[in-house]
Formats: sequence, C-alpha cells, structure tokens
Amino acid sequence: MGWITMSERDLERIEVLTDVLAGRRTVAKAGTVLSLSERQMYRLLAKYEAGGGGALIHKARGRESSRTLNAGIRRYVIELVRAHYADFGPTLATEVLLEKHDLRIGRETLRRWMVADGLWLSRQLHSHRRKQAVRPCSRAG
Repeated sequence: MGWITMSERDLERIEVLTDVLAGRRTVAKAGTVLSLSERQMYRLLAKYEAGGGGALIHKARGRESSRTLNAGIRRYVIELVRAHYADFGPTLATEVLLEKHDLRIGRETLRRWMVADGLWLSRQLHSHRRKQAVRPCSRAG
C-alpha cells in the first residue's frame, strides 16, 4: 500500500469520525463540527467503516478536469496573442480572437494562460494605487 496525501479537512474528518465511532461524540455534534447534516454524517461513517481513511478522499483528486482544453489549442492561442495582441488585455484579446480567428476562449482562461506565460501581470502587481503608510495621530487623547 502506498502513501495517501490528505488535506487538513480530510484529517479533521477522520478525527471526528473516530470520535463518533468511539462514542466520544454524537453524530449530530459531529455534523455541527464538520458543517454537515446528520444524513451526510451517516454516509461518511459508512464509507469510513468500509474503507478506512482513504475512502474519504475524493476519487477525482489528481485527475485532469474533463473541461480542460487541448494543450495544442493553448499553444496556438498563446502564439497568436504573443504575435499579434501582446499589448491587449485578456478581455480585449478574447473578443478579437473570437472576431478574427473564430476562437471562443473564456476571458479568465486566457488571463490565466497569459499570466503563466508572462504576457499579463495581475492587477495587484501593476496597480497604480499604492497604499500609503498610516501615521499615528499626534493628538494626545
């Protein structure tokens, strides 16, 4: 058997479910702690008893999304943007790609791709507004 990676949430679930099985906590109280209904708690308890801690981990963890676009499309779109629309923001670039190249790419998808390839800086990095230091009040109060 190999290693299983778990998040803090998964570990907390195991801890609470162990308490329920040991009789230290009721199902209702455990549901409150985990923000789940009693019905969901019984479902989790059954899974935990049948398969242990590994059964609580989501089965799709580590898999690529079924909505992921082809890597070739990504390369093609990034090359188009790099060659012709490098000074465009993601919103305008998606509009132009749809009009001129008949490519329908989501604005946020293109923004993520552009950030990853260094074609776009997120708003926080190139913000024109800078936070000013707060000076303490000179009045004694």
